[in-house]
Amino acid sequence: MSRALQPDEELVELDAEAVRTWCARAFDALGREREEIDAINVYPVADGDTGTNLYLTAEAAHRAVEAVFAASGPDTAEAVRAMAHGALLGARGNSGTILSQLLRGMATVLADGRDGDHLARALAEAARAARQAVARPVEGTIL
Repeated sequence: MSRALQPDEELVELDAEAVRTWCARAFDALGREREEIDAINVYPVADGDTGTNLYLTAEAAHRAVEAVFAASGPDTAEAVRAMAHGALLGARGNSGTILSQLLRGMATVLADGRDGDHLARALAEAARAARQAVARPVEGTIL
């Protein structure tokens, strides 16, 4: 069984435990900040739900990652795929859909490697996948 990363620990290679930790920390952070994000959600539609939608989508991703850890000792690709799939199934609103596509883009690249170069390429693919998932991308949104 892998161990949890410590806050000051240097990560040389992205492993399944790092994915798990990142997902849990993102979920926790969105839980703390969702009301504030909702309050500033005024563009392009002032519906005040972006923080909540991101939180609920991250919750689904977090649960999926925890489920794959409970079932087996996943490798990095399995953990990232579970995170992306969970986010897709649990996506709420436009922001949740965009988040799920960011994670899908990352999972596509991280299936082939887990070093810094792959992470950089995964982030670039995440941005591309998210933008491509929106029919009319608008600057000022979470894109």
